[in-house]
Amino acid sequence: MITLEHINLVVDDIPATLEFYGSAFPHWKIRAEGDGDWYGKPRHWLHFGDDYQYLALSDHGEGSNRDLEGHQVGLAHFAFVVDNLDALIERLEQAGFAIAKDGADSPFRKNIYFIDPAGFEVEFVEYLTDIPTQRNA
Repeated sequence: MITLEHINLVVDDIPATLEFYGSAFPHWKIRAEGDGDWYGKPRHWLHFGDDYQYLALSDHGEGSNRDLEGHQVGLAHFAFVVDNLDALIERLEQAGFAIAKDGADSPFRKNIYFIDPAGFEVEFVEYLTDIPTQRNA
């Protein structure tokens, strides 16, 4: 079995990013953090997650993220599977984050998209079936 351990995101505001992901995943915590240098530029970094998966965040970002409606090369979005999508949406909206776009209409899953404070599109998916062919339809 293969699992994704972490995603490394360069952002410009770690506290704002932590507010978003902390609202989405209230059981996650800061696992480690420190300061360093990245090719001549100082940065603060931290790992935010649980014992199995995490986001590696660094605060030395410059400029804007790619235009999500454009055609530039780069990250389009990443997704997390959740057990209760409605509860996650409620937590994010209570924290002031708006849904960016609705997901597909499917009898086998519910999904929704948010844009995090750094401009990354994040999909959250709740599967309504355990049958892989239905999940992937």
